[in-house]
This record gives sequence, structure tokens and C-alpha cells, in this order.
Amino acid sequence: MGSSELKRSKDSVSSDESARRSSFPDEVLERVLSLLKPHRDRSSVSLVCKDWYNAERWSRTHVFIGNCYSVSPEIVARRFPRIRSVTLKGKPRFSDFNLVPENWGADIHSWLVVFAAKYPFLEELRLKRMAISDESLEFLAISFPNFKALSLLSCDGFSTNGLAAIATHCKNLTELDIQENGVYDKGGSWLSCFPESFTSLEVLNFANLTSDINFDALEKLVGRCKSMRVLKLNRSVSLEQLQRLLVNAPRLAELGTGSFSQELTIREYEELESTLSNCKIMHTLSGLWDAKGIYLPTLYPACSNLTFLNLSYAALQSVELAKLLAHCPRLKRLWVLDTVEDKGLEAVGLNCPLLEELRVFPADPFDDEIVHGVTEAGFLAVSFGCPRLHYVLYFCRQMTNAAVATIVQNCPDFTHFRLCIMNPGQPDYLTNEPMDEAFGAVVKTCTKLQRLSVSGLLTDLTFEYIGRYAKNLETLSVAFAGRSDWGMQCVLGGCPKLRKLEIRDCPFGNAALLSGLEKYESMRSLWMSACNVTMNGCRLLAREMPRLNVEVMKEDGSDDTQAYKVYVYRSIAGPRRDAPPSVLTL
Repeated sequence: MGSSELKRSKDSVSSDESARRSSFPDEVLERVLSLLKPHRDRSSVSLVCKDWYNAERWSRTHVFIGNCYSVSPEIVARRFPRIRSVTLKGKPRFSDFNLVPENWGADIHSWLVVFAAKYPFLEELRLKRMAISDESLEFLAISFPNFKALSLLSCDGFSTNGLAAIATHCKNLTELDIQENGVYDKGGSWLSCFPESFTSLEVLNFANLTSDINFDALEKLVGRCKSMRVLKLNRSVSLEQLQRLLVNAPRLAELGTGSFSQELTIREYEELESTLSNCKIMHTLSGLWDAKGIYLPTLYPACSNLTFLNLSYAALQSVELAKLLAHCPRLKRLWVLDTVEDKGLEAVGLNCPLLEELRVFPADPFDDEIVHGVTEAGFLAVSFGCPRLHYVLYFCRQMTNAAVATIVQNCPDFTHFRLCIMNPGQPDYLTNEPMDEAFGAVVKTCTKLQRLSVSGLLTDLTFEYIGRYAKNLETLSVAFAGRSDWGMQCVLGGCPKLRKLEIRDCPFGNAALLSGLEKYESMRSLWMSACNVTMNGCRLLAREMPRLNVEVMKEDGSDDTQAYKVYVYRSIAGPRRDAPPSVLTL
């Protein structure tokens, strides 16, 4: 067959395929596409052809927006007319470390105004690092008559008065999830605002609120909501009160206890143990504030089906943890404080063969004289006993290259490897060598790696390894590392799937910043703080890449020539109009 005939044949096949694709009735195509859940898959499908684009547009009911300034609410509403659920992220992650000005932005209210006009049928709103006021919460509560689920994670600007408005007006609410927020806690009376006829709540999480709550109102609420499956309490709830709540919530799958240190009588102890033994379907346990070892055995009967144990608020010792883990044969996720020490992590390796995720947090990250903590020995013990481990966040005082190499050999399927050696710039404490070979081993061995956080004494060699081997890497976090611009250039030139790059206190300058000109539009964001970037470098980037928003956060008294904090992100909405004076958009 000649080339012209082959081309005509291919054109004919292509035309036939296009006709077949478009021959689907719209209702059928929309129904098929509605079965696709991952937002990336739906985005890919929308690019196939015009018919699929329209079908995906009309069939989508949920939208995920990773940066609230990457698009405007008006654009979202035009693109997707039938949205019922929105997940929206705001401030850069470094706001968690107080590196972003308090008034930086990410206010939800303008979004709510558009949603009220375009999506009166909105049912779910999940926000992370957004600013939301009591007025916005009240507007939300009265604007969406069928609203069902509100999740606020690391948000700020509101008080318990806003929660009272949600409780008062959202008659169909099934989920109220308040996590790690900067809430102005005015007391627990907001719980009494749920109407006496209200029975629909399935998820209630107020673990990070600090004040005493109206327990009578809480007990009545839990008693009315027979489908309650998630209940996470704050530390003001006592063990005796916990027992009374559990009697009325037999279907709990996730429990966050209050304080676990109340003095119990023998009878109260036995009642708590008996009630917990009836929690047959519970798979997630958290809370346990101020936990006393004497009461931990009451949990043993409820641990047999646990897959997630969050002890990040419980300063357990190694012996206490070992006894508890002996009753958790199905555990897949474990969060602990470093008070468990290496001995506690040895117990993890012995008792948790199905473990997939481990997070070890510092009990007191700012105490240099601290005597407890974890080292490479605990990490090694976990890797030997938990071959399915693929997600780790590990804060430690010391580490070695050899240990990390052995760990990734034992667990080669890491997708998330976040190692934080808490003393910046610390070398391998046995050889005094940089930690380059440790992270080289990670990226060479773990071919599925998506997220990496590096720490310790690192030269540019680490970043050469990352650029050469980390071909599936999406998020990289770097602090106090590198020697020259070459390190950052290796990453930007070598990681084709990179979406988020976070850098602080590194010697990377304008040459490094500008080496990403062809990369940034395919990324979600770049953060650089306390590096060697100048205002002129940022202006050049903004001039060369007009579709990027290049923001510089200035501090009082800072050098006008230096760009101390730089945030770069792609946007189809153009420069934002609500930036405070401390944020310059170039």
C-alpha cells in the first residue's frame, strides 16, 4: 500500500472512529463518564473530542481546585454547570510554618457568592488553608438549602459562632469536619444549635476545639443521629462521658476519644471496657489525649479491626505502644510521637506486617536538649517487619546513608518518602559524609516515588540523582540543602512529572529560578524563601511567562533588591485583585 493510500485509509478509519464516538446518545455518554471518579481521568477524557468535552462538562458533579487563584469561580461555573461538590485549596503549604502573611488572601467569600448564584444545589464544600469568616459560614448555611457536608482543614478566620450558624440552618447536614483550624473558640454552646428534629449527621469532628463543650447537647445529638459513623471529640470530653456517647453510637467506624486520663472507679472502668468491646466495626482510632497506661487495656477489645491508629496526641512510651499494637493485627496506617523511641518502633516491625503508612512526629521539636526521640534504628526495624510500607514521614535526630539504603531495599515501593533530620545540615553521624547517597538510594530504588522531602547535609549530587532517576516525582520539598544553582537546575530539567517544588533556605538564585521557564506552566506551584533570588530575576520570569502569577512577599525592613519569599503558580484568571500591600504581583 502506497503512502497516499495509507493516509486515506487512516483518515477513513479516523473519520469512522469519530462517527462512532459521536453516535452515542448524550445521555449514555454522560452516564458512562459519570462513573469516572479521579479528576485527572475526567480531565483527560474531556480532551478526546468535542462531544466528550461537552459530555464530561455536563456530567461532572465534583471539582477539585488545587490553588484557589489558578482559576476564578466565574470560570469554574461556566465550565461546569452541575457541580454539587467542591474541594478547594488556598494558601501555600508554608503557611503552616507561619511563613505566609496572615492576611495573604484565599478568602472563600467571593466563591460562595458565585456558587449561590450558579450552584444553589451545592451539597459539599471541602476547604484547605482557606480564610473563612463567620459571615461566610452564615451565608453558606442560608444559601444552599440541600447542603450536606462541610470540611475545614487548616482554615482560619472563623469562630464557633460560624459553626452555630451551620448547625442552625443546615437541616440536611451529614458531615461537619473541623480539623487543625485557627478557630476562635467561644465555647461549646454551638452544639445546642442543632434542632431537636435534626437526625442526619454521620460525621462530626471537633477534635481541635479547646473549650469545654455542652455535653448534654452533644449526648442528645449523638443519640438522635443513628447513622453516626465518625465521631472525633476534643480533650474536654472525659472517659465517663465517652462511654455514654459510645452506648448511643454502635455504628462508629472512626472514633476520636477525648482525654484518656480521668480517674475511674472499677465499675466505670468495666463499663468503658464493655462498651468499647461492642465497637465491632471500628477501623480508625485517634485522640487519647494525656493517655494513662492504666486505661489503655480498655481499648484492646476494639483494636482487632483497626486499620488506622493515630497517636499523634498521645505521648505513649515504648512499652505502652507495644502492648497496644499486639492487639492491632490489621493495622495499615500508624501515626505516633517520637516518645515511643526506637523500642516502640521495633514493636511496630514485630506486630504490624500489613503496615503501609508510618508518621513519626516530634513531641517537642524545639527542645535541643531532648533525651527521647527516634533514630535510624527504629526506622530500620520498621522496614524489616513491614515490607508493604510505601508512605513515611519521619522526624529524627540522626540518620545514616547506609540505613536509608537498607530501608528502601526492604521497602522498594515507597510513593511518599519524607525524612526530616531535625538539625539542619547534619551529615551522616557515623561517617560525617553528606547524606547524598541516602537520597540517591531512595530515587534509584523507589521507581514509584511521587513525593520526596530531603534533609540533612546535602550537596548538588543529591539533586543530580533526583533529576536523573525520579521520573514519577510530583512533589519535592527541600530545606537547608544544595551548593549552587546547578542542583535546582537538575531537578527542573530532569523530573517530567514535577508539579510542586518547595524550597527554603537554599543557595539557589536567579539562574536556578529562570531555568524553569519551560517547566512552570505544567506545574501547580513553586515556592522559594530565604534563597538568593532577586527582584530583577522575578521580574524577568514574569515578563517571559505572562501566564504565570509571580508573587513576592516583602517583609518590613527587607532589602528591596532581594525577593525573600517567592510564590509562582499558573493561572487562567490572571493576577489576583485581593493581594495585600505586602504581596507584590509582578
